[in-house]
Amino acid sequence: MAPPGPAGAPATSAEPLSRSIFRRFLLMLCSLLTSLYVFYCLAERCQSLAGPLVRPSGPGEPAGWPAAAHGKRLLQLQRWRRRRPAVPRDDGEEAAWDGEPPGLAGGPGGSGAGSSAAEAPPGTLALLLDEGSKRLPQAIIIGVKKGGTRALLEFLRVHPDVRAVGAEPHFFDRSYDKGLAWYRDLMPRTLDGQITMEKTPSYFVTREAPARISAMSKDTKLIVVVRDPVTRAISDYTQTLSKRPDIPTFESLTFKNRSTGLIDTSWSAIQIGIYAKHLEHWLRHFPLGQMLFVSGERLISDPAGELGRVQDFLGLKRIITDKHFYFNKTKGFPCLKKAEGSSKPHCLGKTKGRTHPDIDRDVVRRLRDFYRPFNLKFYQMTGQDFGWDG
Repeated sequence: MAPPGPAGAPATSAEPLSRSIFRRFLLMLCSLLTSLYVFYCLAERCQSLAGPLVRPSGPGEPAGWPAAAHGKRLLQLQRWRRRRPAVPRDDGEEAAWDGEPPGLAGGPGGSGAGSSAAEAPPGTLALLLDEGSKRLPQAIIIGVKKGGTRALLEFLRVHPDVRAVGAEPHFFDRSYDKGLAWYRDLMPRTLDGQITMEKTPSYFVTREAPARISAMSKDTKLIVVVRDPVTRAISDYTQTLSKRPDIPTFESLTFKNRSTGLIDTSWSAIQIGIYAKHLEHWLRHFPLGQMLFVSGERLISDPAGELGRVQDFLGLKRIITDKHFYFNKTKGFPCLKKAEGSSKPHCLGKTKGRTHPDIDRDVVRRLRDFYRPFNLKFYQMTGQDFGWDG
């Protein structure tokens, strides 16, 4: 017989009781930690799942999801939280934002969900669970290069009902032979009531693009961000110069013959700015009311005002307002105010707003004279005076 304890009870009876309490404590602790981990993941703060997520199985589908299969989706949703250096894309477009971008899609195939400056994007959990569907875009930003298209897209991502591809698909100009199924697969998943968007500025100057987009859907809404063509050409040249310092001077590229003052319209930096010429091709396939022309200058001086026009055009509630912006004097651009939980505001990246080289004033004057009749025609065609010739 075991020796009695202090109170006369056998010592062995207390040991199983203490072990049982300890086991229950461990189970409760493990359960608590597991629950915290699940909520942590659902709050979009983990990079991968340690085990499978299980949902009720439907007809013809397995009872559980392997973690590996959905880790990729989760990583895709989380890509926006990572800080990356600016990486040039194949079209010369570069990463647009310092720090964290406001939307979830920092790259191709990303969700593109726009989060407001004060809250996480709705529907993210649904997209994490592979709900929603991939649709062809209902709206496309078709131009123009160096006009402010990247800023507009990133600003639009603030809206919870806008989802957009991060990188430029270049489907209607470079990859049309791959088919609409391939194009649709690039799109983010969207829920009912959300708009799918993409932006590829070179569409505006691609002769085949209007007919191809019309063949996809005659109801597609088209957005064109335009900018003073002289300033746009210099900005275009500045971007090329940053990548190829050995290119000829802006002045030598502008003229076929400097002494006669004949402008070289075959140079893309000049040709893109003849907006009226390009618009004529689009109006053969789309009515003017299905196109919105955004001022690149006002997108900087009054981003909320221009975004208001865009939201109205897209049939969206005016959620993006002046409270979402502040002006960064150093960059000379508007920035989105930092979102909740973010340590930095969302500003255009270092590659945006490059300092332009000094251009001979006589060259600038001749360019303005060259563009003036095209600008006036563009004003008449759109019913808007952009003030580039004032």
